[in-house]
Amino acid sequence: MKTNDVICPLWRRLIALVYDLVAVLAIVMVVGLVCQLATHGQLITTGTQVHIAWWYQPLQAIVVAAYFVVSWLRGGQTLGMRPWRIRVTNGNGAPLTWQQALIRALVAALPLLFLFLAPVLGLKPVLWAVAGGWIAWFAAALFVPRRRAVHDLAAGTEIHRIG
Repeated sequence: MKTNDVICPLWRRLIALVYDLVAVLAIVMVVGLVCQLATHGQLITTGTQVHIAWWYQPLQAIVVAAYFVVSWLRGGQTLGMRPWRIRVTNGNGAPLTWQQALIRALVAALPLLFLFLAPVLGLKPVLWAVAGGWIAWFAAALFVPRRRAVHDLAAGTEIHRIG
């Protein structure tokens, strides 16, 4: 460990994530607007059932994942990480590779798979399951050396305080 190497505490990571959620919300809204304009308001149709274009949700997932992956690859920081002066690196303190960034994003998103159970279980229990999954993912950082969350362990990354 280098002398200026300080592992980021979990609370700082979570606050940075709240900042990122605001950025992600804005991105999702802009993509939704563009898609509504491109489909002349037919992206989501209602009648006896609500119908969402089959390509819309995968598109939103790709755009959100791209926000994180590109941010991590370009300097190791998302918009939310910058004011909290934290950076994601590989285990040696070097920038992430494409593979690490993709693995990190995919593993972080795994609790979202519970959403596929919504038609069977209902939305409320599924949202609780997603929240519980993410709590478990980040709670690992309380017990694992170098405060790594599950997606950090899978990708071989860690979060450092900078400056």
